[in-house]
Amino acid sequence: MAAKSAARERFESACDGLIDLSHRIHAYPELGFEEDQASSWLCESLSDAGFKAEKGICDLPTAFLARAGSGPLHIAICAEYDCLPEIGHACGHNIIAASAVGAALAAAKVADELGLTISVIGTPAEEVGNASGKILLLERGAFEGIHAAMMVHPAPLDMLRSKMIAASMFEVHCTGKESHASAFPEEGVNAADALTIAQTALGLLRQHIRSTDRIHGIVTNGGAAPNVVPAHTSAKYIIRSETLDQLIELRPRVYRCFEAGGLATGAKIEISGGDKPYAEMRHDEAMARLYRMNSESLGRKFPNLGEWETRPTGSTDMGNVSLAMPSIHPSIGINSLPAVNHQPEFAAHCVTPDADKALRDGALAMAWTCIDLAMELDVRQGLMARR
Repeated sequence: MAAKSAARERFESACDGLIDLSHRIHAYPELGFEEDQASSWLCESLSDAGFKAEKGICDLPTAFLARAGSGPLHIAICAEYDCLPEIGHACGHNIIAASAVGAALAAAKVADELGLTISVIGTPAEEVGNASGKILLLERGAFEGIHAAMMVHPAPLDMLRSKMIAASMFEVHCTGKESHASAFPEEGVNAADALTIAQTALGLLRQHIRSTDRIHGIVTNGGAAPNVVPAHTSAKYIIRSETLDQLIELRPRVYRCFEAGGLATGAKIEISGGDKPYAEMRHDEAMARLYRMNSESLGRKFPNLGEWETRPTGSTDMGNVSLAMPSIHPSIGINSLPAVNHQPEFAAHCVTPDADKALRDGALAMAWTCIDLAMELDVRQGLMARR
């Protein structure tokens, strides 16, 4: 197909620069809402390629929008570029960002002749777990007028429809009263004990929740000294369920476990966050079919993963986008096993030749999927009828 050949030619001319972009982002990891350098590099790359790019959209300094083409069918490619604390790009967002730029450059080559508008939406802070970039951008209108959205996410293996579930992250602050832990323990109110009781209650709660629910977290402050009754402790927790509706049912049960710690010890419990949760991911079947066809034409394989096809994996704010419009979020393999996402070893794999190949294949598969969405009349009409 001439359009796909032209798109591939445009991508190949930019490929070396895109790999360099991926490696630069990887070498300079930035936390959510602090991705000043990455967002600037991405905007510069798109501007240099002829896109109209705007940084700092929707009152988010590290979000951006870059657009090319002027056709009636409007497709967005989402870029993520934040890192994880301490372990850097252990989820491969450097690959996500560079492949989004590559896909957009390639698709833009034929956008006008196919009646397409292509946007890259820079979505910061995917890893924060609550009130993240895509959620705020959706609320503030960045996705208005868009008919479909897509991105690819690095993983050990290719998977077309990863089961991404709803999630809510919140913080807990416990306030008690200091006292000498040996001489005057009766004068203290132990905020660390409040967390201990909460964690015990959570362990017991796990027996009575769905097998697909998840509750996990960390203590971020356990006290200042062993000879002082801790007056201030804190924790961060994430709860997950298959759907937002199930998450809303589970959340108060989890909160009551923390409230029990306060009741038992006399400590004051404050819970913050959790108000803008991630939704479950709904993969659009027509888009997934086209992406798979294009990915396989590049030689990629989607193995039969058995239980992994239905086992809950992670969560993403792309789920919120998928509830608002047709979307896909396929995983693209970087041949990292036994290393898996959110391990330092996985971060190291995200700048290997296999990772660079995933960048190339993911970008081309997305660009060609955009072309197919424009050229398959039934699919095109279906997308435009939904908005």
